[in-house]
Amino acid sequence: MDISVDTIRTVTLSNFKHFGLDTDVELRITKRGSPPLGGGEVRFICPTVRVVKPIQFVDQGRIKRIRGIAIVESARAESTTGVLMSAELMGEKGESPEDIGARCAKQLLGEVEKGGCFDSMHQWMAFLFMVLSTEDVSKTRIGRLTQFSIQFLRDLQEFFNVTFKIKPDDETNTLLMTCVGVGYLNVNKKLI
Repeated sequence: MDISVDTIRTVTLSNFKHFGLDTDVELRITKRGSPPLGGGEVRFICPTVRVVKPIQFVDQGRIKRIRGIAIVESARAESTTGVLMSAELMGEKGESPEDIGARCAKQLLGEVEKGGCFDSMHQWMAFLFMVLSTEDVSKTRIGRLTQFSIQFLRDLQEFFNVTFKIKPDDETNTLLMTCVGVGYLNVNKKLI
């Protein structure tokens, strides 16, 4: 399932701040749509970024707040260290809103239980930004690797020749992911 615009707005964009992409990034929902025809409209504003900063983000903290959005059932949990975990799903035909909410809450609790600093839907984004960051060491903690993330790590190794060091942390049942960035530099010029 694709990530909903609400999760992108409330979780994905917030995750950008760990890599130095925190000023003037905005996603406005101007018109909502729904399957199968869609029709939604958004306005995305993001400045040109010259470099992505490496991260040292391994402290997952304790959950301090849980929020949800009822339009498309999505929920997020925020920790004391700024970790955002999210879960979302589409209801089945005839399923009550209460049942959808309960399933989404259970899915969110599963993400929290896995631990780490990025949820299953955002692992790939963290890995990509870690690889593109300056030629320095980036390190983060994640829960179990998803099948998508495993393939994505293979693709990153093939395209950028970057290999991640994966160290299991038996105490927290998580994985410490470390790599050295390639030092990607955006040389775009600002349009006048």
